[in-house]
Amino acid sequence: MRMTMKDRNPSSFVDGRRRFIRTGLGVAGGLALPARFAFAADQPPIGTWPAGAAGNSVFIGISVPRTGTYAVQGEDELKGYQLAIEHINAGHPLIRQISPKTTKGVLGKELKYGVADSAAKPNDAVQAQQRFITENKAIMITGGTSSAVAVALNKLADREKVLFVCGISGSNDTTGKDCVRYGVRQNFYGETAANAIGPALLKAYGKNKKAAFMTPDYTYGHTVTKSVNDYLTKNGGWQMVTNQVSPLGAPDFSSYLTNIANSGAEFLINVNWGHDAVLSTQQAKQFGLLPRMKLVIPYQIPFLAREVGADITEGVYAATDFWWTLEDKYPLAKMFVQEFEKKYGYKPEWGAENAYMEFALWAEAVEHAGTFYPPDVIRSYESPRKLNSMVGEVQWRAADHQLVRPVVIVKGKAPKDMKNKEDYWEVVDVVAGAGLMQSADAFGCKLGSYT
Repeated sequence: MRMTMKDRNPSSFVDGRRRFIRTGLGVAGGLALPARFAFAADQPPIGTWPAGAAGNSVFIGISVPRTGTYAVQGEDELKGYQLAIEHINAGHPLIRQISPKTTKGVLGKELKYGVADSAAKPNDAVQAQQRFITENKAIMITGGTSSAVAVALNKLADREKVLFVCGISGSNDTTGKDCVRYGVRQNFYGETAANAIGPALLKAYGKNKKAAFMTPDYTYGHTVTKSVNDYLTKNGGWQMVTNQVSPLGAPDFSSYLTNIANSGAEFLINVNWGHDAVLSTQQAKQFGLLPRMKLVIPYQIPFLAREVGADITEGVYAATDFWWTLEDKYPLAKMFVQEFEKKYGYKPEWGAENAYMEFALWAEAVEHAGTFYPPDVIRSYESPRKLNSMVGEVQWRAADHQLVRPVVIVKGKAPKDMKNKEDYWEVVDVVAGAGLMQSADAFGCKLGSYT
């Protein structure tokens, strides 16, 4: 059920023991709780708890870009969130495959939500989520698409002691130097993308190549470019001949492409995202750089192939979180693709899959904790156990709150090989996640305290 920012959850406090019985045992099927999560009712209030969990529902604050250069991707992400909420409230079989203790709602409480347009601007996202926390007693917040937004919401969540489950964020910093105890992220990121796509590029094209990078000027762009360049340089002797850094929402990439044309590059590695990726790729073709240079998309952009055309993405390698033809390999992926297409009329892109999984895994963490008490929910995330997902078994890494999950390598299909209008990519590999990740402290993660 959707609410606006003006709607409020009940904020009255109830007796601690009665609250424990209702939130701790209500949807656990009468099973005993793990001892480490058994005493939430004896704790003082923290964040929006217990006020935000006092009634028959809990509120979630969602901020995604609905305008601006990332709007298309933001809308896809929002659809994934909305489908997950619908499925959690109904106790859908797909959710129960991921969160077995979920019946209807989380701990028996209906999920309600509000949506704000972040426009991919950190200040807009923080202001909206602050209102959701203050006015609606949001028990959890989410947002992303822009890693700058994700990092800002990390800081808000840690300050307000309200859990932030990250939406799309490709920056190494989100669970690296900007990690927080109150933030978690399930999707792949720059370092894992680089370590997954790097071997595919070296196998396909060999060593000692010259590459031009196009980089958006913020944390996502800089960290992805660094990880990809580091891998190719160290392992393949590739050379970055130019790195063209552009502001978010640049209307014209002519000057950057002119520099690339004069650089002697053999490969164009485009790290831009959203509409910026579409424009820069289209203009690269208009400038005659494509197909003279090989295009590489190290961090795949949902809907890119649809918007630029399969003739441009043909033969292009990309790393991604999910592609819908994985339904042939994973039963949960098939269930998700069918449910999403039935509701929205198109095959899901990875933004929607990521959003759905983030909420499903949050429901599992809360049910495992047996309470909405934030420190116990966080400890639930940090408790080692294998979880079901649309790409096989996954698990959380306690030290930085990053999900250990595979990265999918795809290659663009030729138009003549497409089986339907959405069959843009061929899955060439699903690379196990553990071997792709840096050590948990390599990027400076220090989680901080629970309270």
